[in-house]
Amino acid sequence: MQRERLDLDPIQETLLLTLYARALDSRRDRSILGDTRSADLADRIGYDFAKLDVKPGLVCGTALRAKRIDEAVKSFTTDHPNAVVLDLGCGLDTRIFRCDPPPGVDWYDVDLPEIVAIRERLLPSRSTHIGVDLTETGWHTELPAERPAMIVAEGLLPFMPGDSFQRTIRALTAHFAAGELVLNGYTRFAAWAMKYHPVIKTIGITAAQGFDDPREPETWEAGLALAEELLLTRAAEVADFPQPLRALTRAMGLSTRLSRQGTRILRYRF
Repeated sequence: MQRERLDLDPIQETLLLTLYARALDSRRDRSILGDTRSADLADRIGYDFAKLDVKPGLVCGTALRAKRIDEAVKSFTTDHPNAVVLDLGCGLDTRIFRCDPPPGVDWYDVDLPEIVAIRERLLPSRSTHIGVDLTETGWHTELPAERPAMIVAEGLLPFMPGDSFQRTIRALTAHFAAGELVLNGYTRFAAWAMKYHPVIKTIGITAAQGFDDPREPETWEAGLALAEELLLTRAAEVADFPQPLRALTRAMGLSTRLSRQGTRILRYRF
């Protein structure tokens, strides 16, 4: 089988990191996400994934955060079968296939034009692709505004410069009549520490921003209200982590402060 070779810059290359983590999880005996489509996709890409040296913590953490975000999306689209879903910075995520939304849902996968072109080559089309730099303005104005919207921003926050993430969210919540935002919320320390993570160092990128207080986005003038904070160190699926990661994660789960330094899923209504 001829494999697809991708020409990506360091930030774009992070899509391969998360893709590979989901693929490795799907091959585990106690898979958390069960995303076999990601495994098939990784097999079709000509890239030396072994150089990433992905550890069990990243595999399990990536799978678990994706599972919880998927659950938020499924719940929203079940309650609102005419919803609009925006998956911001989607990369090569197969979320639309995992969530399998009702036919009345309009799903938009949003990423840089180069990434969208790759998606169109490698993934069968079930969504509308929008190729855009998310730091730009005005790209969302043609989206249907009167329907409830679910905005997904997984792994995006640390890699958008300055206040561009906040500006993007303000523009979207002003455009849509109502909806929800779900993201994995990095603390400031977690965002800073990412640049020292062996995998991130291998790719060669510098992480940027995060926030500590889960209510901080309520101050972004985006009409957001915190609906839920999920600390994944306390998730039932931790029982499926390999040892010693399982014991370490459970120990972290005893402390809210330490748990927030790990992965947390934040859901807001607007």
